[in-house]
Amino acid sequence: MITYTKLYHILVDRGMSKEQLRQHAGLASGTMTSISKGLPVNLKTIDAICKVLDCQPGDILEYVNNQSSIK
Repeated sequence: MITYTKLYHILVDRGMSKEQLRQHAGLASGTMTSISKGLPVNLKTIDAICKVLDCQPGDILEYVNNQSSIK
């Protein structure tokens, strides 16, 4: 599962709100809702966020294996 916890840490560190990010990146409010809920977003969205924050995708998201074991 992909988490966006790192994104929220960057926003706090930079004193930027989710709404400011949304506006600067040109994202729809529904896209920010998806991110807030931990839902997948497309690479175009990730690209726009990275452009605004001048960072790499790995700086804003990470994969977390939520399965205790593979069957």
